[in-house]
Amino acid sequence: MDLVSQITIIAYLGVLGLLSIYGLHRYFVLFLYFKYYKRRRWAEPPPMRPDDYPTVTIQLPIFNEYYVAERVIGSVGNLVYPKDLLTVQILDDSTDDTRHIAKTAGEKLATEGFRVDYIHRDDRVGFKAGALKAGLERSTDELVAIFDADFIVPPDFLERTVPYFQDEEVGMVQSRWGYLNRNYSLLTRVQSILLDGHFVLEHTARCFSGRFFNFNGTGGVFRRKAIDDAGGWDGDTLTEDLDLSYRAQMAGWRFVFVPDLVCKSELPVDIYGFKTQQHRWTKGSIQVGKKLLPSIWKNDLPLRVKLEAQFHLSANLCYLLVVLLSGLLPLSLVLRHHLWLNGVEVWEIVVFVFTTISVVLFYMVSQREIYPDWKWRLKDLPFILALGIGMCINNAWAVSEALLSRRTPFVRTAKYRIETVKDSWKGKIYRSINTRSLLFEVFFSVYMCATFFVLVEFENWGAMPYLLLFVTGYLYILGLSLLHGKR
Repeated sequence: MDLVSQITIIAYLGVLGLLSIYGLHRYFVLFLYFKYYKRRRWAEPPPMRPDDYPTVTIQLPIFNEYYVAERVIGSVGNLVYPKDLLTVQILDDSTDDTRHIAKTAGEKLATEGFRVDYIHRDDRVGFKAGALKAGLERSTDELVAIFDADFIVPPDFLERTVPYFQDEEVGMVQSRWGYLNRNYSLLTRVQSILLDGHFVLEHTARCFSGRFFNFNGTGGVFRRKAIDDAGGWDGDTLTEDLDLSYRAQMAGWRFVFVPDLVCKSELPVDIYGFKTQQHRWTKGSIQVGKKLLPSIWKNDLPLRVKLEAQFHLSANLCYLLVVLLSGLLPLSLVLRHHLWLNGVEVWEIVVFVFTTISVVLFYMVSQREIYPDWKWRLKDLPFILALGIGMCINNAWAVSEALLSRRTPFVRTAKYRIETVKDSWKGKIYRSINTRSLLFEVFFSVYMCATFFVLVEFENWGAMPYLLLFVTGYLYILGLSLLHGKR
């Protein structure tokens, strides 16, 4: 075997090894979930008399949300909570007609007896973090509830979250996300499954096992003192919510997850909106990891907390690994046809069990835990794998930008008030097309398809199922990119 072949095979096996570690961690999260599952039912706070309710500021950060701003502001009016204890802050950084819509909706809310504070900024310094920070400077309330523009505030939200703050150690309470347009398309159904896995399994496992988990930027309530103790909102990463979450927990505050409290939201319906959202989340998590992991390891925290934080904040590095695997896999398959290599197939089977099967099992459990018709939903699980592989180029780009400390603005994900299959997003404003990753998607689609025909020629049928995951993933995302770009 020549040197180039040796380097290729070693690099291929090395990437497989790293991916298997993260796949093994997914099994560990499942273990934690089932080990601490019953604590969910023991975690209800004691009842709280309305006379003892604290004051709450509800912050609604908005930036050019023409279609959904009125919906979220109007939903606040359904809250079952003493109005004299509430202040509704409409944090509007918009530069279009959203300003008129938001201000009018706020005025209507005020006529219903709510105290409304409409705040408009012209500079958008710090993006969402800056808007939240500006709002806090005008609030003295004990608690702060935050909802993004694409969410609907449940009427009983504060009744079910505020009692947790009777425990003086609780700094934040997070609800689970639900989805208004889950059944709009295959893309939205797959997104919902991905998010269900995050909330149902990851949040539950981390919360009830005493590990750190994060506020998700919306659908949660912060204790004001926890925000201040953590150093306040900071706009130096694209995931200000994740950043503040870890700083607050490092400061000693305890976070609570309420899996049975669901806040409905709207999922991106076009692939470019989804790519924008995933780019921001992926890059932001790596930025937070770079910023905070050194301090976490130096902090006097239990080892289990440090290890879970390491996995949590570095997990998106897997997208970069999958891109490398996509380049090395065809070369490895061809080299093995010409060279006598022992043990490679066995190692691939081990990695397959640790990665691919763990993904299927992970999301299957998440669906079983919350939906009575979970078996019917399993038909979408293969597309979880395809979407994850196909999106790796877009997300690996985000990882690279974070690792290279390349600064980019906070680009919000456009929402169009798509709630049923009859709604359409064609012709809506805010439509944008990002062709940054398109050429790479074309390249890897062609590269994988060519490899498929080479394997047919070599009659290497054993590698076909694994390769088909990559072929399907890249073609699926490329096809959606071309279709939605045209529309």
